[in-house]
Amino acid sequence: MQEQIIAHLSRDPKLASILPNIAFPDYGADNNDVYFGLLESIASQQLSVKAADTIFKRFLAIFPTAYPTAELLVNTPQESLRAVGLSNQKAQYMRNTATFFLEHQLFQKDWSGFSDDEVVKLLSSIKGVGKWTVEMILMFVLRRPDVFPIDDLGVRQAMIRLYEVELEGKAQYQKLTEIAEAWRPYRTYACRYLWRWKDA
Repeated sequence: MQEQIIAHLSRDPKLASILPNIAFPDYGADNNDVYFGLLESIASQQLSVKAADTIFKRFLAIFPTAYPTAELLVNTPQESLRAVGLSNQKAQYMRNTATFFLEHQLFQKDWSGFSDDEVVKLLSSIKGVGKWTVEMILMFVLRRPDVFPIDDLGVRQAMIRLYEVELEGKAQYQKLTEIAEAWRPYRTYACRYLWRWKDA
């Protein structure tokens, strides 16, 4: 599979030029907990990785087993959530997520029957969860191979630099989307390579 993905992405000469110097983006241990992933994503919104990790660890420590079950989370006082460093807004978004998963009975959900677009439509209906957040869940939790998060600043910056794109606004989005079409059905992997290349 790895060789197949690299061979396919290497058909793009620009992308091929960076692949040999970057480790293949593997996933590590399995984790298909969409609920937990959403909570972690909400906590990390607009924060550095270090700050987000610190706050999320404090958040987990509130709960007896270090796991914020939905039943416990919806009954946790707002002051307790604020005390670990969460804003009022993020605390509410986390509650919204817990309530949504309880009401729609999404725990133990088999997501394999949902298309990427269906997952985005369902989960982005949670107040506080946007398209980008769900795309990160698709990429890193559900491990969907063909996600292109064009709203991710890092992906756009890397593509603009690598492909020397000088367009702006809608024209830029259209150009980047066209470039990424060549990566199907492995756009997730291409984006992960681009993130690593940008930060190298």
